[in-house]
Amino acid sequence: MPAVTGLRSPYSRVGRLVYFGRMLDKIRLEAVGALPADYVANLGDAKPTVFDGRICRFLRIGFADLIARTVAGGTDAEILIWAETRAGLPPRTDEECEIWNAFISKRGWRDLSTPLVRQRAAESGLSDRPIETMFDYIDFDEGRDPVATRAWELKPTVILVMGVSGSGKSTTGSALAADLGWAFADADALHPAANLAKMSAGAPLTDGDRAPWLDAIRERISAALAADTPAVVVCSALKQAYRDHLFVNRQRMRLIYLRGSRELLAARLASRAGHFMPAALLDSQLATLEEPADALVVDPSAPPAELVTTIRAALGL
Repeated sequence: MPAVTGLRSPYSRVGRLVYFGRMLDKIRLEAVGALPADYVANLGDAKPTVFDGRICRFLRIGFADLIARTVAGGTDAEILIWAETRAGLPPRTDEECEIWNAFISKRGWRDLSTPLVRQRAAESGLSDRPIETMFDYIDFDEGRDPVATRAWELKPTVILVMGVSGSGKSTTGSALAADLGWAFADADALHPAANLAKMSAGAPLTDGDRAPWLDAIRERISAALAADTPAVVVCSALKQAYRDHLFVNRQRMRLIYLRGSRELLAARLASRAGHFMPAALLDSQLATLEEPADALVVDPSAPPAELVTTIRAALGL
């Protein structure tokens, strides 16, 4: 099958689980009529051995209920939290999730599904590829490298927390770093003096102003990755181009986006005293902001301790 826009690898992880995000993608694509017919046949939990059915049984939810919740909106992490608490039972333990991930991701490797995986690979002209599991076959069939997409197996080394001024990046990021026992770096501390003076005067920064600052942040991230020293880095990272520059290694980094209402952001900025970023620049930042499509989105109105718990659960940390 050709790659389907908006359909991620089965190896991609939401919270503690592989495949869950792919199932949400299929639901969303089907809801707008964009899921190819070949995928529709195995959508849902009617067939007990398909992956959709297996993960629904693991989470103790019905597929019809999951469709309704997904179409109603929300982030992947929010929907997973709903799924884990839907049955009124304690969420699956970390060990249960680890065992389930190992089971589902290795289907086709020396088990009853091995002949089917080989048959599918032959039918797709992929017999020459190093396919050992059904997940491997799906990735190769859709034009992905399964080695590159198995990011769920790697714990992040750097977490980048982004958002406009007033979203609570420093507070949330420092609390997360302390809870994890990781290093913490605030990008505000890396601004050249000229940038600080400009913002204090109420003038927005240009891309030229930000370039040396972004380089300094990238160097800090690169050093953490090279030394294998886990770190939480907070930075506004308003544009996709900025984030592309900062993501030195996507497999070892995760992005957290603190998305607050303008009212919340304005109220927080108005209550600050002595900060270099005046409230007058909020609209400029919001106009510059390009919301990310690949981030864990978190509502910053919650208390920092609650945000830390949410982030750690979503990232499986």
